[in-house]
Amino acid sequence: MKCEHCTRKECSKKTKTDDQENVTGDAPSPAQENEEKGEFHKLADAKIYLSDCLACDNCITPEEGVQLSQQNAKDFFRVLHLNKKCDASKHRVLVVSVCPQSLPYFAAKFNLSVTDASRRLCGFLKSLGVHYVFDTAIAADFSILESQKEFVRRYHQHSKERQALPMLTSACPGWVRYAERVLGHPVTPHLCTAKSPQQVMGSLVKDYFARQKNLPPEKIFHVIVAPCYDKKLEALREGFSTALHNTRGTDCVLTSGEVAQIMEQSGLSVKDASVDTLFGDMKEAVVRRHDGAGSDGHLAHVFRHAAKELFGEHVEEITYRALRNKDFHEVTLEKNGEVVLRFAAAYGFRNIQNIILKLKKDKFPYHFVEVLACPRGCLNGRGQAQTENGHADKALLQQMEGIYSAIPVWAPESSAHVQELYREWLEGTDSPRVQEVLHTTHQSPEPCPDTLDMKW
Repeated sequence: MKCEHCTRKECSKKTKTDDQENVTGDAPSPAQENEEKGEFHKLADAKIYLSDCLACDNCITPEEGVQLSQQNAKDFFRVLHLNKKCDASKHRVLVVSVCPQSLPYFAAKFNLSVTDASRRLCGFLKSLGVHYVFDTAIAADFSILESQKEFVRRYHQHSKERQALPMLTSACPGWVRYAERVLGHPVTPHLCTAKSPQQVMGSLVKDYFARQKNLPPEKIFHVIVAPCYDKKLEALREGFSTALHNTRGTDCVLTSGEVAQIMEQSGLSVKDASVDTLFGDMKEAVVRRHDGAGSDGHLAHVFRHAAKELFGEHVEEITYRALRNKDFHEVTLEKNGEVVLRFAAAYGFRNIQNIILKLKKDKFPYHFVEVLACPRGCLNGRGQAQTENGHADKALLQQMEGIYSAIPVWAPESSAHVQELYREWLEGTDSPRVQEVLHTTHQSPEPCPDTLDMKW
């Protein structure tokens, strides 16, 4: 069984049931959990659907397959179970960080406002035994701010360093995995080095928050709630950081759909609760997002920053011009009748393949491209906006897009907490520690020779 667009004779991908045999035995079974709590009937297993795959070039190794089998609700409940059974000295502090693109799914699913959905989700998680629930928006602040600075730097370097531009975003793990494992050079040098919001959140929780609470990083079990399965792969990509005492920034990723399934199967009486912050006893006052139709909005924020820093232009409203299709948009800045900035958003794999073809043929007109593997952006992640037969739930997605667009937009530059963290945690905005904590490097293997022959 292979992906619907595959041209290869053999497939290394896992089927929807293959990972059952790889699940380790130390996680409690659903029956054990029923004995413990009495309300969970069937827990979701980690899945990487064949239709989710971006390319067939052994992207998932056998070792990663085993690790992915542990990225599920069983691993989450294993820690909850141990916290209830073992000595207090061996307890793990459970932290759950929720992506902003997941909240519209819970709001639509349970017919709540996005604020009430956030409070309901937080209350439910804490009723299970989770200690802290955070919003990953602050991590996206850092990712966007570092991307802004990097683009301006690359723009200045472009005359001397040909591969400085275009800059391609690196916040989508599915796209990054394809770029690293299949495309290689000459694409990977164009990937932004700023870490994704998930990676930044791992450092915030396991480093900054751990220090605030006087906890060793390995004492914290950090779970991300995200809209897509590729985030599970991203958690594995992070590896074990020496800065975090050889632990991963993210221990487990659950999709929005997996969490919703747990909520629906529970019989818990839930009391709504406010989302926590990284700053003492403060709570999140409002749900916020960045200026992106279905994503963290790197394009919009980097465009405004570049227009101001490079050309002294203050851009309020951004006009998106659809080109090839509804998932490929262009944004331009003109000065004195000349286009000085040309940005694009390329969502979905067909659009990605088109921009790669142009890049390899040296016919690339863009300075910056926001690249996302899912058509219509992160809201359409296969971990939430899907019907039971695995197809996109168009009605649900449309409802989620309406909910998401109504969430207030905050510019990352306006966050006093972010500026405080730059000073106290990162030792300044341009310190060596910023490069260490907020940036990464991208693998550059030899590209697959028949990549361009794939029919997407």
